[in-house]
Amino acid sequence: MLPLDVPSLQAGPVPTPPSTPLPFFIALVGPTGIGKSAIAGDLAKVIDGEIVALDSMQIYRYLDIGTAKPTLAEQDGIPHHLISLVDPNEAFSATDYARLVHRVLKEIHSRGRLPVVVGGSGLYLRALRGEIFAGPREVKSIRARLGQEAKYGGPEVLHARLARLDPLAADRIHPRDLFRLVRALEIIEVTGRRVTDLWEVHRRGLVKPASLLLGLHRERTDLYGRINDRVDRMIESGLIGEVKKLLAAGYSPHIKPFRSHNYRYIVAFLLGEKSLEEATKRTKQETRHYAKRQMTWFRRETDITWFDLMHVESSTVREVLIQQIQRARERHGAS
Repeated sequence: MLPLDVPSLQAGPVPTPPSTPLPFFIALVGPTGIGKSAIAGDLAKVIDGEIVALDSMQIYRYLDIGTAKPTLAEQDGIPHHLISLVDPNEAFSATDYARLVHRVLKEIHSRGRLPVVVGGSGLYLRALRGEIFAGPREVKSIRARLGQEAKYGGPEVLHARLARLDPLAADRIHPRDLFRLVRALEIIEVTGRRVTDLWEVHRRGLVKPASLLLGLHRERTDLYGRINDRVDRMIESGLIGEVKKLLAAGYSPHIKPFRSHNYRYIVAFLLGEKSLEEATKRTKQETRHYAKRQMTWFRRETDITWFDLMHVESSTVREVLIQQIQRARERHGAS
């Protein structure tokens, strides 16, 4: 274990990126509520594709309404992957996603079909493309101790320690981002290496997979209106009952999926901490904030080609997307 205040960084094992190249895939990304699923379904039919979820919440079983999972009717016979695989109280990380999605992409290509990766998780997109390194598995004792320190001293205490041990990593992590602070310090303790150094080793060996990244955009006022309407539809469709059933089945109100924007305040309502009106209002607000963070993240990805859904017909967008995909397939020699 590292001393709490004195850096003690020595050479240790360094994870390496996978050496097997991934097959060509399409990624359709954008903020929540923008209409990705409907367009992806239309594309998959035309290009003989299968849809792969790029979503940190749809991976969980039993959370259907609040994650906007496509129903069987909405899937319309198109194979969908990486949906409802993990119990809500099980740990699941971006590196777990990378391991599963790499296998799925290869299986889809083995059938002579094209993967269409669809969703709004920028972190999972980076994991898919090999842009995060598979650090050591979590050590519960370390996480528990760091969590206790943050409980009594605040996340800023952990951030100050990380700033001493790995200043560059600390610059990239918000002082109150407890999850990422704990993970960075955990990696340092387990490996004896700075996170920044591990990432640099990984980056030098990284070969990005052949892909076509397509992004969907709407003006903010239009997107926020769609988000507000969708939250209302979720509640009308039984979101409260979905959460109530999970709580009755013994799942803790503190499990990770319940901390997400579409569940947090519904849980608070069922625990008697908020009125339904306040829970609905806060859910809409949090979802809008989440959409804003998604766009900020995706704008950093310089190789996404963006399509504005506000100023062109949906049918025109689909035609242009199909043309882009066909050209990319020819360029990469994809079937």
